[in-house]
Amino acid sequence: MHAFHSCPSPSELKGSLIRKTNPSQIQSIKTEEKQRPFTPLSSCKAMPLSIIFSPLLLSFFLFFSLLQPLTFATQKSYVVYLGSHSHGLEPAQSDIERVKDSHYELLGSLTESKEKAKEKIFYSYTNNINGFAALLEEEEASALAKHPDVVSVFLNKGKKLHTTRSWNFLGLEADGVVPPYSLWKKARYGEDVIIGNLDTGVWPESKSFSDEGMGPVPSKWRGICQHDTKDGVVFHLFPYHLVSYGFPQKIRKLIGTRYFNKGYAAIAGHLNSSFQTARDSEGHGTHTLSTAAGNFVAGANVLGYGNGTAKGGSPHARAAAYKVCWPPINGSNECFDADILAAFDVAISDGVDVLSVSLGGDPAEFSEDAIAIGSFHAVAKGITVVASAGNSGPSAGTVSNVAPWLITVGASTMDRSFTIYVALGNRKHLKGASLSEKTLPAEKFYPLISAADAKIADQSEADALLCKPGTLDPTKVKGKILVCLRGENGRVDKGHQALLAGAVGMILANDEDSGNEIIADTHVLPAAHISFTDGEAVFSYLNFTKTELATKPAPFMASFSSRGPNIIEESILKPDITAPGVSVIAAFTQATGPSDAEYDKRRTPFNTQSGTSMSCPHVSGVVGLLKTLHPDWSPAAIRSAIMTTATTRDNNGEPILDSTNTRATPFADGAGHVQPNRAADPGLIYDLTVNDLLNFLCNRGYSKKNIQLFSDKPYTCPKSFSLADFNYPSITVTNLNDSITVTRRVKNVGSPGTYKIHIRAPPGVTVSVAPSILKFQKLGEEKKFKVTFKLAPKAVLTDYVFGMLTWGDGKHFVRSPLVVRHY
Repeated sequence: MHAFHSCPSPSELKGSLIRKTNPSQIQSIKTEEKQRPFTPLSSCKAMPLSIIFSPLLLSFFLFFSLLQPLTFATQKSYVVYLGSHSHGLEPAQSDIERVKDSHYELLGSLTESKEKAKEKIFYSYTNNINGFAALLEEEEASALAKHPDVVSVFLNKGKKLHTTRSWNFLGLEADGVVPPYSLWKKARYGEDVIIGNLDTGVWPESKSFSDEGMGPVPSKWRGICQHDTKDGVVFHLFPYHLVSYGFPQKIRKLIGTRYFNKGYAAIAGHLNSSFQTARDSEGHGTHTLSTAAGNFVAGANVLGYGNGTAKGGSPHARAAAYKVCWPPINGSNECFDADILAAFDVAISDGVDVLSVSLGGDPAEFSEDAIAIGSFHAVAKGITVVASAGNSGPSAGTVSNVAPWLITVGASTMDRSFTIYVALGNRKHLKGASLSEKTLPAEKFYPLISAADAKIADQSEADALLCKPGTLDPTKVKGKILVCLRGENGRVDKGHQALLAGAVGMILANDEDSGNEIIADTHVLPAAHISFTDGEAVFSYLNFTKTELATKPAPFMASFSSRGPNIIEESILKPDITAPGVSVIAAFTQATGPSDAEYDKRRTPFNTQSGTSMSCPHVSGVVGLLKTLHPDWSPAAIRSAIMTTATTRDNNGEPILDSTNTRATPFADGAGHVQPNRAADPGLIYDLTVNDLLNFLCNRGYSKKNIQLFSDKPYTCPKSFSLADFNYPSITVTNLNDSITVTRRVKNVGSPGTYKIHIRAPPGVTVSVAPSILKFQKLGEEKKFKVTFKLAPKAVLTDYVFGMLTWGDGKHFVRSPLVVRHY
């Protein structure tokens, strides 16, 4: 199941940022279904409107029916993956029809007929990805899986969404001024790069998507702005840009919008006309797309906080929205495999340079994961795909989107906080976070009550402490500041429950898993979110809120950010990198309030959200800049530049901390925190070709048949290939019994130079590198080196240990994380 990655913690996966189904939308679906006109069978047209059955005939009919065997079969929606196409990026209509017909033929050979197959198939992937999505019985799916032309068959699972100052923090500007060394200047602010976003759509009226300063649309663009449909009438997503032919030809910033909902409909049932649009009614997609590619907008703020100029990582990039996520159903699943794969298939042909994917699900084998499949085909065409790591931290082994051709992004804080102070009875002041519009007067005192002590008689203390609906007694809460515990239900909803019970304010205290991570939310009453440590104290009074800049330490890892190890392939470290993902301000929809709750009638053009959904587009924006500056770099080269120039130090010069105040490991922050300016000139890169990726699949046991289907041309697996030699920028060894040697190759992308090795060996392990000096005389020159890991004498390793390998020439420092496990 796929999900947005903007949910702040594992205990809040059903909380405020994992969006609840809008009951009115679901009800409208049901209502429309009920109101659909009844169409009588042609042979019954002359029948009277009233028919009276005789009791004898009715009884006989019922008795006869009971004698018949039950022949109903349950159909489910599946994705059938067939690999690649042999045609190019711009297939002729005859090619597309031929592909569709081959799908009908294949399914028809295993079902009743070709015509029946046409009824079952609701998507044919005809551009870059070969396959289809269809409603199948289990026996049909099983038969297809055994067919020699089929790579994989898997259920159309759902995924969830993984839900400004950050660019100053990342060094692209300094106090509002863009310095000469900034990657923004070097890369012309991402000029003419095209960034696509798979998400909840877009709010096109946002000033972040203004055409101001944009030149003509790049000639390589082949996409469209898909029309909306309502009550059978076609209208336009861009009403202010209508032209005589009904297409927004004047648009230069937001150049593409499409929606994909057939996979969602296969699960949800009939969809009414409100689903036939790429318009964003939820806000997540607008937020992520503007973070990656939003134009400059002065005076941006959220309810008066964080005032400044909003902009994306590539402010002059073109933006394209691919809506694949819809109101949650079946356990908060919003984005379904069949739609995700359809969007990848089309986006590749549209001509995007970068794809940003802030959603994901449980890790799965690559041939059964729509994001892994779609991104493989994108990367094979030179498109860099950036994906969120997930919000299931801090538990180990929770990271998602782990394919080695993806850039996988964790979430950390930045040096801005929206601070609110809690004054204790002993005159001690504790620092919290909030974006509440309302404040309490500093000179007035209010009584404090624990939500556990404010419970209704028949409710448990545990549920009341979480401030769940229906657990609080208004006679105990009224006029007081209520203390609620973080976890399970949404943070903003806890405040809403406190408000309904009559509280004048709320203190939201972290549970132990959330540690010291505090998040500024748009609360509906005066509120302060405080750390687990401070939450153990006794609170008395609430004071005021302000925006603080240059806070320290920053970054530190968000507790919700999913952690490694990679449970699908342990030899590949994931996440790759971390970026700002806490309290990020970006553009927002006007269709819902900042809390996305039905009771929230506020509207704001910008909003703050937290999650790896927010960190992902930060890296997508940086990728856009690097693509503009180095158009010949491969997706692997871009990832290498970002990873090997990352920092593992905070703004105090100390190691980046986890939310528990302990040193973060590569399972939390990957190679470290992104540094865009350094990534522009990494010195050396670890590159990968499509053949390297195919060798990786060979090593995982993919058959020759399947490998050839993944590739658009015949490919034979090498007789010997060690996964330890896969040219990834990080090095992970998972079975160190005595010693092991791995090989890497680096390419010079800078000036000639001599690089020397520096090693910080993992505890209990000795590490040697040969050769220890690499001399490069020209651009593009490649050299190999070997790294040998040995257990130190008498060393006993009971868990993973970590280190760092760095090549340096005095100007460039090319860092690779080392991850080692003994068993």
